[in-house]
Amino acid sequence: MSASPRLLLALASVAVAFAAADTYVVVLVLPEMSTSVGVSPEELQRAAPIVSGFLLGYIAMLPLIGRIADLRGRVPVLVAALVLFAVGSLVTTLSYDMTSMVGGRFLQGVGGGGLVPATLALVADLYPADRRGVPLGVVSAVQEIGSVLGPLFGAVVMALADDWRVIFAVNLVVGVVLALAVRALARTAPADGDPPDPGRGRMAGLDWPGILLLLVLTAASALVFLQPAQLMRDLTWGQLFIPVVAQGRWLTPVGLVALGAAALLLLRWLTAARPLVDVRGWARSSREADLVGALFLAAALGGVILAFATADPEVEVFSDQGGWYLLGAALATAAFVIHVRRSESPIVPRGALRRTPAWGGVLVSFFVGACLIAALIDIPLFARSTVHRDSQLLAALVLVRFLVALPIGAVVGGYLTRRYSAGLITAGGMVLAAVGFGWMSTWEADALEHLSSNLPLVLTGLGFGLALAPVNAAVLASTEHVVHGVASALVVVARMVGMLVGISVLTTIGLRAYYAEQDDLPSVREVCDGKSRCPAFSDLLRDAGVAQEQTVFLGAALCAVVAAGLALVLFRGAETRALSTGDLLRAAG
Repeated sequence: MSASPRLLLALASVAVAFAAADTYVVVLVLPEMSTSVGVSPEELQRAAPIVSGFLLGYIAMLPLIGRIADLRGRVPVLVAALVLFAVGSLVTTLSYDMTSMVGGRFLQGVGGGGLVPATLALVADLYPADRRGVPLGVVSAVQEIGSVLGPLFGAVVMALADDWRVIFAVNLVVGVVLALAVRALARTAPADGDPPDPGRGRMAGLDWPGILLLLVLTAASALVFLQPAQLMRDLTWGQLFIPVVAQGRWLTPVGLVALGAAALLLLRWLTAARPLVDVRGWARSSREADLVGALFLAAALGGVILAFATADPEVEVFSDQGGWYLLGAALATAAFVIHVRRSESPIVPRGALRRTPAWGGVLVSFFVGACLIAALIDIPLFARSTVHRDSQLLAALVLVRFLVALPIGAVVGGYLTRRYSAGLITAGGMVLAAVGFGWMSTWEADALEHLSSNLPLVLTGLGFGLALAPVNAAVLASTEHVVHGVASALVVVARMVGMLVGISVLTTIGLRAYYAEQDDLPSVREVCDGKSRCPAFSDLLRDAGVAQEQTVFLGAALCAVVAAGLALVLFRGAETRALSTGDLLRAAG
């Protein structure tokens, strides 16, 4: 393979990692983000849409984009996803209210989710058949590594810049640079699944009217978002920011210019022979990919996401409106099933997952995600409540021990999948993770001060790494080539939904242990004897927090055992050792 395809794959992998990191990058800065749009820290539950908006875009649209990547080509979808991610980052950076912030996060999620299936298909296109085993494990680990790096990235940026907007400004720059780099490399080394570009290298073919309208739209929209104080105070320029009718930023002269430019730009894209964005082509690909079925599936996934992501885990597994969200998800699921049966070309073809290892891989992936989230979230929480009370960054760095082992396990798992059964490797990896979580469930408050704490962290990371590739391999070995893109997307969706449900359920169970421990605590007066500052009582509260995390780790160990058992039973018929390693890479997510 030449250097260009290698670099193209490396850039795509970096893009996937960055998008995955954005899922959790808001963990540290959510209070600051919510305050900037008028939500006080005491009402932090109102900021839940900032998180759920990203998850909704990331998960719900992934099956559709995976199918489009099969129909339209890898690189166009990859570049489009990067552009969407960059636009979402820009909107989030400039957001002035909750609506604009959630909209920006949603666009980030759609773009980030779209990177996953496009990258997986790109890997299969670029690597020769006899050299794909180890890269499978590497690509499998990228998304999980990004999830781990998200809080660390946020902590580093906040330590250096002390402004949450810098995080998304960095995402904007990275998204634009990667999109340009991927497009440039694809022109010299196009992927096998992509059609040739007849206009390659010809500046005359650029849509200059479209570019001009896009610049006007960008400039006017930036003024609407920012509302520069110097311009607004000026007697002349300030008139541009006064609403023409009613109220609202977009009803001002500058806002109407932005809306007009957007309408003209859309018209240009719909009618031009060679538009800057081929809207007609994307619409045609969406119809071919079964847009109606994708919307039903997105509604079903969205209901599940909102039911759990908007919950307050201190008092509930899912939110007060969770019942209605789940009812809507059930109705959407029923509509999706009916649509699949009646449609000639549904997004998930009839019988695509009929074999046991195929639907079994989706189920196993759900339980893998349910216990994986405990490592990503609760290990730093344990560190923060015990040995690193004053440093979120040091608490997050504890995950490095887990992070180092995960890619090693992923590479080894990818190699072993070519020689041994997927069920055996997956079960072995999840048993290792269960042992690690079981060990963590015995940790006391000073556990991280001892070198022995490294072993369960390494075991857990190694176990998850081992399981990533064979789960996807089992699904691919049991499905047809023409549905590998959407099958890969469903595996990733199942893992993400499992993470969402897992953190809600495990945290709720852990908090019950915390409150039970608190009920057994003596009163403040009894322990402190009237002292205004009482370290002894603080230590007792810390012990209650340790009991909570111990319960979460034990629950994660049980989930890992369930995943191991299911893999042994459900992956029996998966002929992964006979599977082409080129196809194997498609699901490495």
